Amino acid sequence: MDALRPYAPGDRAACLAIFDACTPRFFAPSERASFVAWLDAPPPGADYLVIARDGAPVACGGWQRDGEAAVLCWGMVAPALHRQGLGRRLTLARLEAMARAPGVRLLKLDTTPASRGFYARPGFEVVSVAPDGYGPGLDRVDMTLRP
Repeated sequence: MDALRPYAPGDRAACLAIFDACTPRFFAPSERASFVAWLDAPPPGADYLVIARDGAPVACGGWQRDGEAAVLCWGMVAPALHRQGLGRRLTLARLEAMARAPGVRLLKLDTTPASRGFYARPGFEVVSVAPDGYGPGLDRVDMTLRP
């Protein structure tokens, strides 16, 4: 059974392995240092979750406040487990938490074209696309959703 639970420092290596497996299709290699920094010292009020299978993380993702917005961040699923509902479960859990946060009027995220359709399913709409926004050949897609 897969367990959705809060991130713990002992999950760090597994989350980094997921990140590495998702690079370069979903993340630019240069983003790894930012992800490490986020795991080691998340912003105040940030929340990070993992989905663990047999105790080991196979998916992870978080969110944080940005004024009246809540931002999805660092969401990923081990590529061998894509299309099994783990990403959907993780995203819905984060969206529910974000929508419950007092004063949140907008949900935001930035992603790559490879994930754009995934986030469109729960209603996110594209507001901008920055060619090579994450690095050469990896565009940045900014999306929003009203809770």
